[in-house]
Amino acid sequence: MAANFPSMPNWTSKRRSFLPGVRRMQALVGQDAPFDHGRQQMKRLADLEVTTKAVERTAEALGADVARHEQEAIRKALRLDLPVVTGEPIPVRYVQMDGTGIPVVKKEAVGRQGKIAGQPAHTREAKLGCVFTQTTWDGKGYPIRDPDSTTYTGAIECAEAFGRRIYGEAYQRGWSRAQKKVIMGDGAEWIWNLAAEHFPGAIQIVDLYHARQHLWDVARTLHPNDEVKQKAWMKIHQKRLLDEGKIAKLVGLLRSIPSRHPEVVEKIRSEADYFERNAERMKYPKFRRQHLFVGSGVIEAGCKTVIASRFKRSGMFWTIRGANAILALRCCHLNGRFEDYWDRRARSVAA
Repeated sequence: MAANFPSMPNWTSKRRSFLPGVRRMQALVGQDAPFDHGRQQMKRLADLEVTTKAVERTAEALGADVARHEQEAIRKALRLDLPVVTGEPIPVRYVQMDGTGIPVVKKEAVGRQGKIAGQPAHTREAKLGCVFTQTTWDGKGYPIRDPDSTTYTGAIECAEAFGRRIYGEAYQRGWSRAQKKVIMGDGAEWIWNLAAEHFPGAIQIVDLYHARQHLWDVARTLHPNDEVKQKAWMKIHQKRLLDEGKIAKLVGLLRSIPSRHPEVVEKIRSEADYFERNAERMKYPKFRRQHLFVGSGVIEAGCKTVIASRFKRSGMFWTIRGANAILALRCCHLNGRFEDYWDRRARSVAA
């Protein structure tokens, strides 16, 4: 059944701008799927005739407005001007961070080095963070994430700006009330720099599965094209050393591996440095005894559901401005804050 909207061209007001309800729908379909798909959805579900460009412009404009509100909240958090979030103590609060590439138009990648030497970049890194809580664990001692406790924030921006962003999100989520505070990520240096700056004293954990991938890289370097030997090598070094948190011994064994090939020597040295640098963050038996997560699956899933499913579809290329606007809008919706945002916007317009 067609929606009962006033009979006006393109469902607009007399000032030729879209009515609030139509703009709201454009924002929701625009953050969820390609803009043309959103146009089709509006036609199919509400019998509204809008152009693909109208969906894009409206969604990006509202997303930019959401981003402006976010930046003001971040500034207030940094100045400690936001109200202190009160309530019951939280047993464990997690912050996880990661980065993933978003395909961009050529002008946004000018002068940037691609992943392949000598090739230009085709993507820009979007940094994504999530905050969630844990109050219990299962019968085997494995932690259980609290349902509906995860919120996201992200943008294509430098690490310094993202540090303020993720701190603001954690602050608003009651970081100060957490009895245990945990920062999780892969081995990226920028993550641990931000952890030291914005979350001093928090427990730092390197994702176990990411660490295992580093060990697999060593196995493949030592035994190329021989999966049997790779698995045998991993069985010893992963099960007996990495998973048991015996990182100093693992580093010593890596550094003692002989090779006459310079590239192999360099690879082993690099990986030994990685494990040595993150040794305190790889005390997995200790973390497990505290019933803490040792894998950053929440943020990895977030990179897929929040970013990849919307920004990495075939043929998509973004400007930074457009990507950041839609990402802000998408996080706002996924975090369950869109209705509050829309209510505040309606009140401000009415005033």
